[in-house]
Amino acid sequence: MIRKTWPLLLGLLAVWSSCIVIDNEYAVVAPGMWRAELRLDGIRTPLNKDARPPEDGRIIQFEEVAEGILPFTFEVVYESDSAFYLNIHNGEERIRVDDIRYGRDRTNGNDTIYIDFPQYESHIEAVVEANIIEGRWVVRNRSDYSIPFVAKQGQDWRFTQLRKDPIIDLTGTWATTFGTDGDDPYPAIGEFQQDGNKLTGTFRTETGDYRYLDGTIQDNKLYLSTFDGSHAFLFEGKILPDSTIIGSFRSGKHYRTTWEARRDPGATLADPDELTYLKEGVETFDFTFPDTEGEMVSLSDPQFRDKVKIVTIMGTWCPNCADETRFLTQWLDDNPDKEVAVVSLAFEKHRDRDKAMAAIRRFKERFGVEYPVLLAGYSNKSEASEALPQLNHVLSYPTMIIVDKAGEVQRIHTGFNGPATSKYAAFVEDFDKTMVALTD
Repeated sequence: MIRKTWPLLLGLLAVWSSCIVIDNEYAVVAPGMWRAELRLDGIRTPLNKDARPPEDGRIIQFEEVAEGILPFTFEVVYESDSAFYLNIHNGEERIRVDDIRYGRDRTNGNDTIYIDFPQYESHIEAVVEANIIEGRWVVRNRSDYSIPFVAKQGQDWRFTQLRKDPIIDLTGTWATTFGTDGDDPYPAIGEFQQDGNKLTGTFRTETGDYRYLDGTIQDNKLYLSTFDGSHAFLFEGKILPDSTIIGSFRSGKHYRTTWEARRDPGATLADPDELTYLKEGVETFDFTFPDTEGEMVSLSDPQFRDKVKIVTIMGTWCPNCADETRFLTQWLDDNPDKEVAVVSLAFEKHRDRDKAMAAIRRFKERFGVEYPVLLAGYSNKSEASEALPQLNHVLSYPTMIIVDKAGEVQRIHTGFNGPATSKYAAFVEDFDKTMVALTD
């Protein structure tokens, strides 16, 4: 009797199971591409500015049209049925984010997700409903700082799906000035690559670069953005009849300014080796700060004797510093026989010593740093300059000081041209030549 009914039961089970609808076949979120938005304010804000020197007499009004929406894309990649990570896309850059927690909020029954960027002390906390993630991006080392966040699955476009014919090809080098609406403008160089409506590139400044920017050009408007867990940059621009550009730049919800640019293949910035230097009369560079074990470390200690010394002034919160750290750790791995020692002086966004030390430990672990990273002080540049009185100032994070075996400073390099820029390869080549000259 049992044998006769078994095939019938299997058939009924197959029919019944084919009618089952699984609400979510994945652990938390669906795999594939997602489009995210950081909603900086959601308000369209006109920015009035003089697009030319006052004697020109023309006043051009630039109006933001992105309405405070900073978009970026990411991919959800599953390594098993329950383990997944995110890949954030910014142009050629891929940022793997795998510090992710999820579960069900017992107070409201919602599925929740917590995406952490521990090296930058920020996170996304959100509710997951079907193919939508909605919540906020929180920066923990800023007071009461959060920005609304929403992401939708299945979208791989960034700003728009429109395909308006661009009036110009922006590929090339652009002499740029930021802060044209204020009292403290500063120079930069825009490096753009355009393929149809696709626009990527970056801006180089005298203190670092603005990372991998990704966006679009539509008719006479351009849009670029980046998000890496620390930076949240939004650029908009309008191309004028004479092919110059005016625009707005926003960093998170706390900073906004205007910019203008003109094509200039020969545009240059100040020499990064001449911006920071030893004060007159200072012959040697030294310091004493604690490491993560609480031991006081000085550049004159025996561990650095008879070695070329690379001192980096940095912060664990600084993405350009992270780029420099990746470069140095890789260089040390590739050159184990060189008599070179690296030590970093970290100026942190926490005045509390324990929190600052915890940030340094996380940084060292994440980037596989085996050389000392010392707690040198708070991130304010004026305070950093006071902590290193032998220098004329601390202008930028990072700043690299190269000291020869005899203890004499050979070079002080302000800022870092990272892999998003056209100058990265030249920096690497020049650094290698310097190390060969000092270690042979």
